Amino acid sequence: MNVLLGPVFIFTILPIIPFFLVYLISIFLKKEKRASLLLAMDVTTFFLILSVSILFNNVFHSQFGFYLILLILLIVVGLIGGAQNRLKGKVDVNRMLRAVWRLAFAGAGIVYIILFLISFFTYISAI
Repeated sequence: MNVLLGPVFIFTILPIIPFFLVYLISIFLKKEKRASLLLAMDVTTFFLILSVSILFNNVFHSQFGFYLILLILLIVVGLIGGAQNRLKGKVDVNRMLRAVWRLAFAGAGIVYIILFLISFFTYISAI
């Protein structure tokens, strides 16, 4: 079990590593840049969500980070599902989940950078 937790821990600390690993392996196997980029984004989103929740807990001294992210994702699912239902009369679940997952990548990436910088400068100022 510890053999699996080591790489997951490293990928959670630096989520850019799984992005490049998946992208390069996928480019090597598929030869399609767009599909490789989207696959790398999808895989990295999981690690970004874990990283952001840990950084949130660290910066704000709480245990609510992961639950906050889940709450935000559920709200976004509801909003996108409602918009799809209003516009098309039905909800395409696959398309909705794909949109939410890609938005989570963008949002978590931005929040990761902000929280990382806050944590870094807080650590430097404490020295």
